[in-house]
Amino acid sequence: MTVTATLPGDLSDALDAVLRRFAPAQIARSVQSLMGQYRDGAPPAEVILRSEIDVAAYAAYRMPATFAAVSAALRHTAELAPGFAPRTQVDVGGGTGASVWAAADVWGSLEKVTVLEQSPYAISMGEWLASRSRTPVVRSGQWSRGVIHRAVDKPPADLVTMSYVLGELPADAQEAVVRSLAGDAGMVVLIEPGTPAGYARILAARDVLINQGMSVVAPCPHDLACPITLGRDWCHFSVRLNRTALHRQIKVGTLSFEDEKFSYVAAANRPWTRASNRVLRHPTQRKGLVSMRLCTGEPGLTDEIVSKRRRDLYQRARDISWGNQWPPPG
Repeated sequence: MTVTATLPGDLSDALDAVLRRFAPAQIARSVQSLMGQYRDGAPPAEVILRSEIDVAAYAAYRMPATFAAVSAALRHTAELAPGFAPRTQVDVGGGTGASVWAAADVWGSLEKVTVLEQSPYAISMGEWLASRSRTPVVRSGQWSRGVIHRAVDKPPADLVTMSYVLGELPADAQEAVVRSLAGDAGMVVLIEPGTPAGYARILAARDVLINQGMSVVAPCPHDLACPITLGRDWCHFSVRLNRTALHRQIKVGTLSFEDEKFSYVAAANRPWTRASNRVLRHPTQRKGLVSMRLCTGEPGLTDEIVSKRRRDLYQRARDISWGNQWPPPG
């Protein structure tokens, strides 16, 4: 079973309205240029968001996938911390605001969101998109311009998010930035691409958060060393995003969906319930059997096979997805 995400209707409509300001071919060219820059490893903060059309292309290319990944990470976190009801959120390096849309979709308790972003074009676009939201906290969000150095100048918040930003920072600044995020946050959630390099950054950030006295909530079922040997494998997850017709046209894509792979860590300033085990990779289903690779709380990795003879558990195993906790709650 694959986890599927769909953009909220108001965000989808707002993005479509933005894209219709430009000729589709014009946006498509800008998107292709963007994709090339990402593949080449160019720091996006330096080369992408320099004009209105660049930001429109960025929103078309990355905002839906970022929303899907952040939503998946936050939902896993919320599942394990049912008493966590954040009233304030700060999103660091927030681009056009995908993470505040995602957080508001997960936590109805939010009353104030703040986005810190260095590109004035991204801020302008993010504010315009937010003005079209049906969710009051997104519409009233505060946007501030700032460059991320070794310390992040941000207000205290119950929830601090930072997605797809660590890889844009100098390697020698990443630890200090993560440390500054943890200083006065109730919960910190960091998301990076689901690549070996992205996972390495998350793994290093996880160590920093633990050393700051925070407790891992998700995805790990423990605070101990990761049992996955980097270089041979890496911890990441996947979410499938349904594409709109306009999204397919802009990305010159034929599929009705795309799969976004991501790595993440959520840590809190107090212990919450942890998953007993976390499902790594897509479970394999054969006739009468479901096989899962699990990260366990021992810690360690283990393979579990659930047969049809186990009836109720087997039915639940057939519905389990990559990234879910096992056994599922309830």
